Amino acid sequence: MRILGLDPGTATTGYGIIDVGEDGRLTAVSYGTITTPAKTPMPSRLQTIEQELLALIAEFHPDSCGIEEVFFGRNVTTAITVGQARGVLILTLANANIPIGEYSPPKIKDAVTGYGKADKAQVQLMVRNLLDLEETPRPDDAADGLAVAITHAQYQRFESLYNDSL
Repeated sequence: MRILGLDPGTATTGYGIIDVGEDGRLTAVSYGTITTPAKTPMPSRLQTIEQELLALIAEFHPDSCGIEEVFFGRNVTTAITVGQARGVLILTLANANIPIGEYSPPKIKDAVTGYGKADKAQVQLMVRNLLDLEETPRPDDAADGLAVAITHAQYQRFESLYNDSL
C-alpha cells in the first residue's frame, strides 16, 4: 500500500510518500515540499498547491492519504491561510477518489514517538529510524509529511486489525 502524508501550509506544504509492505515494513518512496512565493496572490498560490499535488498523485499513485489538522496557536491569520491550503488539498484528494485520514499534531507525535508532546527533533529522529533513512529528511516540512504518512499507516493497520477481529 502506498500512502501520501501532507503537512499543509500556504507557503510550504510538506509531503511524504511511503510504501507499507505485507510485513508492515515502512519504506520511504519520496518526500519534499510544495512551495509558493510569498508575494504571489492567494488564488495563484492555491492553484499551485493543487497543480503540484495533482502531479504527485499522477507520479506516485497513492492508495490513501493522511493530512495534518490545523493547529490553532496564537496566530489566527496563519491558521486561516493554512486552512485554505488544507481545503485545496482535501478537495484535490477527494476529486481523485483518494481516501483521507485527518490527524491532530498530538496524534501524529504520539503515533511516531509514543509521546503526544514530543518536540520536533524527537519526531524527526523517529521518522528517520522508522524509515531506516541515512539522514533526517529536510526541510522540516518534508519530515512532517513523512510523519503524517507513518501515522496514517499505523491508524490504517489498527483499523484493519480491529475490523478483522469482528
